[in-house]
Amino acid sequence: MLQRLVHLMPPGVRAVLRRIPLLVALYRWLRRGRLTRERYVFAALAVLAIVIGVTAATDTRGLAPSGALVLIVLGGGLLLRVRSLVALLVVVVAMVSYDAWHDIAAIGPGMIATLAITTVLALTLARTRQQLGVQGLRGDSMLLELRDRLRRQSEMPELPDGWASQVVMLQAGGSSFGGDFVVSTCDGSKLEVALVDVSGKGTDAGTRALMLSGAFGGLLGSIQPDRFLPACNGYLQRQRWEEGFVTAVHVVVDLKTGEYVVESAGHPPAVQFDAATGEWKVSPAKGVVLGVVPDLRCVPESGQLGRGDALLLYTDGLVESPGSDLDAGIDRLLGEAERLVPRGFGQGAKELVETMAAARDDDCALVIVWRP
Repeated sequence: MLQRLVHLMPPGVRAVLRRIPLLVALYRWLRRGRLTRERYVFAALAVLAIVIGVTAATDTRGLAPSGALVLIVLGGGLLLRVRSLVALLVVVVAMVSYDAWHDIAAIGPGMIATLAITTVLALTLARTRQQLGVQGLRGDSMLLELRDRLRRQSEMPELPDGWASQVVMLQAGGSSFGGDFVVSTCDGSKLEVALVDVSGKGTDAGTRALMLSGAFGGLLGSIQPDRFLPACNGYLQRQRWEEGFVTAVHVVVDLKTGEYVVESAGHPPAVQFDAATGEWKVSPAKGVVLGVVPDLRCVPESGQLGRGDALLLYTDGLVESPGSDLDAGIDRLLGEAERLVPRGFGQGAKELVETMAAARDDDCALVIVWRP
């Protein structure tokens, strides 16, 4: 490949390149061993760096500025491993020195500073990708896949006629990752939903949320409902995480009778809207945060959803603010939720979450199950 690139160059440039020891050494190195994809990429970037450096030294019209070497360094940071990147940096430094030897005015302090900053950034990118064990831009695509998988897992299942549900999730600061997630299952006659809040924000909370969503989703529906939260607690106990905590609320709804049971593990209380009286009833169900004590004991609460009734599950990001009382936050949430009654619970749920989250920098999630 290196021979082909050299052959396509103008004869004058080709003659100069043949006399460059660095290019000759590069060619001999490439001929040793198996030509992997990374070696091809390194060869292409190194040849481009040499061509830019040589052309810039002989160019009198300014058509090939040596500052283009910055792009070579940045490309190496995105595509090469640390070891290959260091070799590429040696080539770039050699070309900068070569250009400075021909015209010292062409290599000013600004270009040196730009190259230095780009080098630090490139090394950081290469080191991060190498730690992840991915090549090229695969690390970014992996994060996108994890985000999409977490979103898909938080979708509610299709419910039978006479029932409806909606999930609204909003990450702090417009991030693609958050610590709130939903797992649910429905067999046609029974709906199980768990809303989980992993402490923290951003990618750290998102990766833990993804791990837990898979584990909790596997437990949901496969064990007795009254054993779900204790099983989740046992799983977290075995992980021995030192960072953060996890809260959850678990609801089982009989889709034939409307009867439900709600359990909470350190989570804000569920709320039922009673269409007959127009009142909002705060659930007294309570329990300890998951992963703190080995033997989790929850105090469940039962109820029934009739026509027009709704059940709200939410995370603390909607109701908690530093220095304010939790009850005050719940009252404000219910005041905003009152506006959903005449419009329908499926119409303004997203607007409700955005309104409540406007004054807070935290992940927010809302789950509504209702009988139209």
